[in-house]
Amino acid sequence: MAANPKAASVQGARSLGHHIAGQWIESRATSLQDVRNPATGELLAHVALGGAADVEAAVAAAKAAYPAWRATPPTARARHLFEFKVLLEKRFDDLARTVTLEHGKTLDESRGSVRRAIDNVERAAAIPSLLMGEALEDVGRDVDCEAVRQPIGVFAAICPFNFPIMVPLWFLPYAIACGNTFVLKPSEQVPLSAALLIDLLQETGLPAGVVNVVNGAREAVDALLDHRDVQGVSFVGSSPVAEYVYRRAAERGKRVQALGGAKNFIVVMPDADLEQAADAITESAFGNAGERCLAGSVVLAVGEVHAPLRQALAERARTLRVGDGLDPKTQMGPVISAKHRERVLQYIEAGVKSGAELLVDGRPEAARHPQGHFLGATLFDGVDPGMQIAREEIFGPVLCITQVPDLDAAIATLRAHPLGNATSIFTTSGKHARRFKYDAQVSMIGVNIGVAAPMAFFPFGGAKGSFFGDTKAHGMDAIGFYTDKKVIISRWV
Repeated sequence: MAANPKAASVQGARSLGHHIAGQWIESRATSLQDVRNPATGELLAHVALGGAADVEAAVAAAKAAYPAWRATPPTARARHLFEFKVLLEKRFDDLARTVTLEHGKTLDESRGSVRRAIDNVERAAAIPSLLMGEALEDVGRDVDCEAVRQPIGVFAAICPFNFPIMVPLWFLPYAIACGNTFVLKPSEQVPLSAALLIDLLQETGLPAGVVNVVNGAREAVDALLDHRDVQGVSFVGSSPVAEYVYRRAAERGKRVQALGGAKNFIVVMPDADLEQAADAITESAFGNAGERCLAGSVVLAVGEVHAPLRQALAERARTLRVGDGLDPKTQMGPVISAKHRERVLQYIEAGVKSGAELLVDGRPEAARHPQGHFLGATLFDGVDPGMQIAREEIFGPVLCITQVPDLDAAIATLRAHPLGNATSIFTTSGKHARRFKYDAQVSMIGVNIGVAAPMAFFPFGGAKGSFFGDTKAHGMDAIGFYTDKKVIISRWV
């Protein structure tokens, strides 16, 4: 295998292999996939689609690095994260631009996601405090008891295309801060952001093999799920794949946190601040081109708020400026690929055929931007909960409005849905807000907040079919996921 092929060229474009044992290497597989700017179609790179042999090499490197890294004091491990945070801050604009180039979201959206990513590195750098255990003397006569947290071994993360820097840093900093070693499998659609992350991390002097990267698709994923030396797996993606990852990895005795898809309901009460609600819902539904698991999907308009809310949302949707995310005037970028745009278009067609009223049609934007994968903001009204566009995750810039008579009906509607990632209510009533928080069977809840995204020091993850596992991402849940709590009972006579 050649050294440092990251800088190599294939048909004039950069070729990206894998990062194993501290260096970039070529893939043992021969398959390559194009990485293109979804706004322009520009070829950015070729990425290797690694297979089982590449995973074997990465896991072997992580396993070999584990004993020395596990014995490294938490304070010393934290210093790498402090330095990593400094480097991330220095390269903040480069990171954001890379995300926009390969994903398409606006620069402001990319900057926001990079900031959230850095928050997790900062949080994980507090690991000496987060890892502290418990002790109690005299639990019996001359008997003392203590509980300590210890790392477990090699962990892996399988990450999605929509947040190529933020999501890997939901997992990686905590895993290595706790003393584990790590294999990252980024989305093959957006590998350049992960490559930049790893290059910066290596600048901190991190020992070779502590963090490794395997680029690839299904074969690489299955190899990680099956590998005997991988102790746990984190995943973010659609619910069907999350369930598959959970079952396959759990059957092999691994710890699993699999964050799945969403159909997020936003309830708007008649007493809500209409302007605030309409602004927040517009950003929630159409920000990131709707490609996020916290995007608002269905607005449940309660009673007489329906007519003015419908008008306010339609006005905002019609005026959103669609274009290249690098253009500061752009308010919404493209979706990730032509294939994904076709999928979203099929949902729009399904909504029209089912009888929903198409208030704002985003399909003409595709013709106005022939070089990219663009859609405009799309808004449906009169959406019945049984319609396909109300049931299934679209993962694009499509928002549905359903009128319901009261808060009871709104809560019943969202409780009936099999997914439960995030939900929000807009109201000026504390009574309504408390009732909603109490009865909604959803794990991330916003009150007058359009995107209920927990900060790094709180857990992130959904409920019902939106999450498979027991321990969620970041917050103190991350420390629990990446460590074993060992209890020692001792008597000295």
